[in-house]
Amino acid sequence: MNLSIRGIDSSMVKWNTEGSFLKNELKDARVDYILANPPFNVSDWSGELLAEDGRWKYGTPPPGNANYAWLQHFLFHLAPQGRAGVVLSKGALTTNSSGEDVIRKNMVDAGTVECIVNLPEKLFLNTGIPACLWFLRKEGSSTARPNEVLFIDARDKGHLVSRKLRDFSEEDIASISEVYHKWRKRDDSYEDVAGFCKSATIEEVKELNYVLTPGRYVGLAEEEDDFNFKERFTKLHGTLEQEILLEQQLNIKLKKNLSKLQIND
Repeated sequence: MNLSIRGIDSSMVKWNTEGSFLKNELKDARVDYILANPPFNVSDWSGELLAEDGRWKYGTPPPGNANYAWLQHFLFHLAPQGRAGVVLSKGALTTNSSGEDVIRKNMVDAGTVECIVNLPEKLFLNTGIPACLWFLRKEGSSTARPNEVLFIDARDKGHLVSRKLRDFSEEDIASISEVYHKWRKRDDSYEDVAGFCKSATIEEVKELNYVLTPGRYVGLAEEEDDFNFKERFTKLHGTLEQEILLEQQLNIKLKKNLSKLQIND
């Protein structure tokens, strides 16, 4: 139904009741592009039965969480110059549980992580878990930036369409995609923007213990410094004097009212 309402041909869809991990329906497929939104933090993915699976090139995913199994599953199915875009829980960017940090390190060192995008909250109706985008490339693929990772922090993008749902405008999407394409093509107009995007070397990622949270790299947005000390001080000083005078007046009234009170024994 999801494909049909978007006019996408579903004739090649393979129905698999056992799941992609236990039954790798397209095990020989190597494709140029993968777009995926796998379920977040799946704990019952039968990982204990797949410890020796050939897809785990960068480390065996823990049985209690399928996030890094999904990432490696998609990398396995990429053609030599293929790329994948994957939506995952934001926790996958920093987790140190059950060897996931080692898998992340191995993936970064191998050059498979091309870009990370931090997303704002409330983008999904079915979950409140903060999400992120991973853009992956096949290890050894020819790329203009083999030793760099692009970080984009888009948490401030989008607008609320209801109390519980946020949406991206066309301008929001364009601002993110244009940065990515300019960076990837080494366009001279690309530049790091404090608080929004940063092209980091793998050595910089290593220095931060392979944590992939974009905010750690892009820093804070620069703001115009229009601070006038003399003007601000004069205003605050005047406000303080008014507050002191008001306090004195209130104390006089309070003492006057207290003197009227009579306490009977």
